[in-house]
Amino acid sequence: MSYIYIVLKTLQIKLLPDEEQKQALVDTFVAFNEACDFASKIAFEKKLYNKVFLQRIVYRDIREKFNLAAQLAVRVIAKVVETYKADRTTFHVFRDFGSIVYDPRILSFKGIDQISVSTVHGRIRIPMTIGKYRKIPFERIRGQCDLVRKNKLFYLMVAVETPEEAIIKPENIMGVDMGIVNIAVDSTGKYYSGDQINEVRDHNADLRSRLQAVGYNHASRKSAKRHLKKLSGKERRFARDTNHVISKEIVHKAKGTSSAIAIENLDGIRMRTTVRKGKRYIHNSWSFHQIRSFIEYKAREAGIPVIAIDPHNTSRECPICHTISKKNRPERSQFRCISCGLEGEADYIASLNIRNRAAVSQPIVAGAIFDHIDPPAASQRASAVGS
Repeated sequence: MSYIYIVLKTLQIKLLPDEEQKQALVDTFVAFNEACDFASKIAFEKKLYNKVFLQRIVYRDIREKFNLAAQLAVRVIAKVVETYKADRTTFHVFRDFGSIVYDPRILSFKGIDQISVSTVHGRIRIPMTIGKYRKIPFERIRGQCDLVRKNKLFYLMVAVETPEEAIIKPENIMGVDMGIVNIAVDSTGKYYSGDQINEVRDHNADLRSRLQAVGYNHASRKSAKRHLKKLSGKERRFARDTNHVISKEIVHKAKGTSSAIAIENLDGIRMRTTVRKGKRYIHNSWSFHQIRSFIEYKAREAGIPVIAIDPHNTSRECPICHTISKKNRPERSQFRCISCGLEGEADYIASLNIRNRAAVSQPIVAGAIFDHIDPPAASQRASAVGS
């Protein structure tokens, strides 16, 4: 008997308000978060963190002072109480454009391209879109929605139930080594290069340095600050998109070959490693946790097991004779075993070791897991976005 497991994923829906609707949303954000500050001050001063008791004290004042609808006032109190569950030692201040939590009483979907939402200027209908090739799974929307404002654009973050496939019984294991020069290398010999991301990082770092060095002339300084603000987040979005593409391809390959995915547990890697000053920015920008999380949740949806292994010496161990030595790495990109003479590209050798270590706890594939050990030719390397 197989089971279908359900997880919640967040669907981002872009709103397309006209100028009048934008102003209504801005006014609602400001009023909502000012009301949060008002309720937060009373909650902190009176040490009152129970939603029911706090609501008795502040509800009417919130309605009158901030012109919020009844249910929006209730959502203000709920948000304040929720934040104090984590920390009651300090007074909580809310940003002008902190998210607004909407429930079905104050937000509803009107077909596939419009929502009706409560604001300080009454109920308004706003057009929306979630992309050309996607549909809103109305039957799987659960609970509340968060209205957020990013870069002066408005988005609705909706929780959607997503079914997971039953976990497969793997016939093989695919090891995946994660790095900076190569974002990922798998044990079949596929390389996912980090060259594009590193080029973007180098370009942005140089541009950021030049903009920050602009003198204190009022006009040029103001222009530089505008440019820096525009640059903010661009590199992060590019890296995130690249990691999505790579993780999707890795999971797709694992599913097609009935393979479990073995990855390194790199938690704390930045604390355990040192780099030269000139490389610190790239090292600190390494998004290994992000690509691991992408692989894990995509694999979970596809029913693919993910095995996390200890990364210690994966790049220094010979996958044939298991000799471990720093001398096995004469160069960063090359591996040459001092005992048996095995040669290959270091990241690929590491992916074999990751796969082999995972196989120890997977007896069903232990006999077949060591079939492919020859380092791939340079022609087998692939770029970051497929090949």
